[in-house]
Amino acid sequence: MIDPTTDTDTVRAQVRERYAAQARNGEVVSGGSALSSCCGSGGVSCGDARSPSLALGYSAADLNALPQGADLGLGCGTPGELADLRPGEVVVDLGSGAGIDCFIAARRVGRNGRVIGVDMTPEMLAKARDLAKTSGDLPVEFRLGEIEHLPVADASVDVVISNCVINLVVDKGQVYREAFRILRPGGRIAIADVVATRPISAAMRADSDRWCSCSSGAITSSEVSALLQSAGFADISIEIPSAGESPESLQGQDEIGVVAASVRARKPGRS
Repeated sequence: MIDPTTDTDTVRAQVRERYAAQARNGEVVSGGSALSSCCGSGGVSCGDARSPSLALGYSAADLNALPQGADLGLGCGTPGELADLRPGEVVVDLGSGAGIDCFIAARRVGRNGRVIGVDMTPEMLAKARDLAKTSGDLPVEFRLGEIEHLPVADASVDVVISNCVINLVVDKGQVYREAFRILRPGGRIAIADVVATRPISAAMRADSDRWCSCSSGAITSSEVSALLQSAGFADISIEIPSAGESPESLQGQDEIGVVAASVRARKPGRS
């Protein structure tokens, strides 16, 4: 059991170990009373048997172009599509894992653009870097770091994306403040994450398996909006699917009211 209100380091260590195991195994880690990752419940895979990511909205063309092993089926949406990426843009992916969204984004921004993946798990970082070596001359790099303390310069980025990661962090406000810091004026965020549709009990929040599984660390959309506004963002939009339209990967979380959401916002000013 954990106390996510005080045990920030404990939560971070448990999340890191969960996803280190994911990187080593190359498949969804099963076991436990709750979801073992953002995809699958009780060992059951989600979506298409060939790729859970197809069920989340990724195109077959994008997935087929990935280096073998980049798609671990851990997301809850398609942040690259939300961002409407354009050639020449600089993109940072928060919690980049094995690199699925980075590799797709790199093809969108092209050789005049740049994609930086940031992840705190050395095993994931090593996997992504190895895959990058086999991906051709894509403008992508991977950096070790916590998304609460990004190894990225101020006002140097056009777009920040993330896929089912911010819910795993205790201090979500700090993540949004960091995203705001690295964005250029007029820059934008496009985030796929989970949100809570009703209060989550203290007992569930203290369940480390649930927290590490993109479940009990979720907050409500109004709380997300308030944190974004406090960080300085404008044009905040949070879209939640209608009942029954949430990705199959999250249907096992109905009991605590956690659903997928698309989060967009903009840093005021002109680039």
